[in-house]
Amino acid sequence: MTGLDLDALTAIDVHAHVEVDGHGHLSLPDTFVEASAAYFAADHRAPTLGETAAYYRERRMAAVVFTVDAESATGHRAISNDEIADAAAEHPDVLIPFASVDPAKGRTGARIFRSLVDRGMRGIKFHPSVQGFAPNDRSAYPLLEVAEELGVPALFHTGQTGIGAGLPGGGGIRLGLSNPMLLDDVAVDFPDLTIIMAHPSFPWQDEALAVATHKPKVYIDLSGWSPKYFPPQLVRYANSLLQDKVLFGSDYPLITPDRWLADFARLEIKDHVRPKVLKGNAVRALGLDRKEKP
Repeated sequence: MTGLDLDALTAIDVHAHVEVDGHGHLSLPDTFVEASAAYFAADHRAPTLGETAAYYRERRMAAVVFTVDAESATGHRAISNDEIADAAAEHPDVLIPFASVDPAKGRTGARIFRSLVDRGMRGIKFHPSVQGFAPNDRSAYPLLEVAEELGVPALFHTGQTGIGAGLPGGGGIRLGLSNPMLLDDVAVDFPDLTIIMAHPSFPWQDEALAVATHKPKVYIDLSGWSPKYFPPQLVRYANSLLQDKVLFGSDYPLITPDRWLADFARLEIKDHVRPKVLKGNAVRALGLDRKEKP
C-alpha cells in the first residue's frame, strides 16, 4: 500500500513535524515559534521535507509527517498539505504523510480531506488547543466521518503544550481542549476510527491510560518527552495492558529520534515489548500491512 519496505525498517516514528515549507514559510506565527523555543530551551533549524527524508533514510526509519492547519484560530496561513503529499510521493520509502485540515472548514474541509487521502495522505492530525476546538464538540466530526469511512487514523495532540507558553494568557491557547478524556466521546461516536493520542498526557496521564485501555481502537504515541521522564504508570501500562497500543514517536525536530531512542534503551521495558513499540504497533495502527485494493 506504500513504498515502505517494512522488513528493512528499524522503527517507525509516528510523530514528526513539518515546520517550514519550500518557500521558508513557517507553520506557526513567529510569536509562537519564539515562545516555544524559549519554553523548551531549544534552538533548532526547521528542516525541509527533503532533509527530513534524508535524516530518516540514514537511520533506516520511516516517519509520519504533518503540519497543523490552525488558520481560523491564529490567522496564520498553514503549510500546504499538497506540498507534504508531493514530498511523500518523492520519498515513499521513508515519509508517511498525514493531512491537517482546520475543523472550522466544516464540510468543505471534509471534501478537501477526502481528496488528500486520494492523493496518498494516510491520516489526519489535530491539535485541539492550537486549533481552538474540543474534540467532542462535533466541529471536527465531518473530518472524522471521512477518516472512519476511508480507514485512516486520526492523531490528536493531548496534554500540555509549549506553544504559547509564557505569552500573555498563553497566547490564547486553552490547555483543557487537549484533555485526553474528551477523546473518549470521539471513540464512542466513531467506534471504527483509529485514534492516536499524542504524547504522555501531562497532567492527565491517568485519563489517557483509561481511555486507551477501555476503547479498543485508541493508541498512545510516546512523543514529546524523553523516555527517562515518562510517568511510572505509563511505563507500567506499556509493559502490560497497553503493550500492543503504545507507539514510538519523537516530536522531531524538537526531540530527535537519536535522543529518544538512546533514552528508551535505558528504560525498563520488557524485551518482547520493545519491537512492538518501535515498529510493530505502528504497522497495525497505521494500516501499513493492508494490501492495495485491486
